[in-house]
Amino acid sequence: MPYFIRAYRLVNILSLDVVTGAVVSALFFARVLEVEVRLVGVLALGLTVWIIYTADHLRDASKIVGKASTERHRFHQVHYKKLMILTIIALGLSMVVIFFLKPQVLEWGVVLSLVVFAYMIAQGSLRFLKEIFIAILYTCGILLLSVPVTSEKLGAGHHMLIFQFGITALANLIMFSWFDREFDQQDKRHSFVTRTGEHATRIVIWFLLILQLTMTLIQLITDGTLLLPSLIVGCMGVCLLLIFVYRAQLEKNDYYRVLGDAVFFLPATYFLL
Repeated sequence: MPYFIRAYRLVNILSLDVVTGAVVSALFFARVLEVEVRLVGVLALGLTVWIIYTADHLRDASKIVGKASTERHRFHQVHYKKLMILTIIALGLSMVVIFFLKPQVLEWGVVLSLVVFAYMIAQGSLRFLKEIFIAILYTCGILLLSVPVTSEKLGAGHHMLIFQFGITALANLIMFSWFDREFDQQDKRHSFVTRTGEHATRIVIWFLLILQLTMTLIQLITDGTLLLPSLIVGCMGVCLLLIFVYRAQLEKNDYYRVLGDAVFFLPATYFLL
């Protein structure tokens, strides 16, 4: 495996690319809604996303009996104590940072945090809906820095763009669960695909990606003001579609995961256009 790929795999295992994608996506929506985001907001979002993802991976790793099947969970098993300490430190930093957030962002952030906390407690009985809940929470999280403080009146185009992005996040998560299906079965972890089966999951993935692209076309026809943002989110869907079409070639060395998470870097192009 090339050095660059190995280095990026470590970034991926530590969920740092997910954090970057979340920040980029949050700044993307802030630009669309004409909101100026402060550095403290970016820091709070990045820390929160990393804490949630790392805590989830650590919990999964601790429940696996023996050596985990996936590289990600094996890494979290081996470095469990170090990552737990880093998570506690990050949690402490986030508790300090949130006091510097805008009041509206803080209020909505507290509400979302309570929802996340409730989800993590009830996750055992909501395994079938895991990917759906994570997609909703992820989308709401990246909107926290802009929607509560924007002076823009959100129209149908804005709501469709947000839904379009949420569908992209959901398709990404379900697609990952499909790729990881054999490992999840070996480690006795539950996911969308282990509950619904491979055939049904493939149908759902195709449906979500086609729906996402259809929404892009609707946006192009009906809302010229959001033409560029819609095209960018549409390109994210096209990339996921290509990853799924060429899944056999990309399963080697988990290239599908690297590329799938990198899709959320695409909104950065909006700052250049």
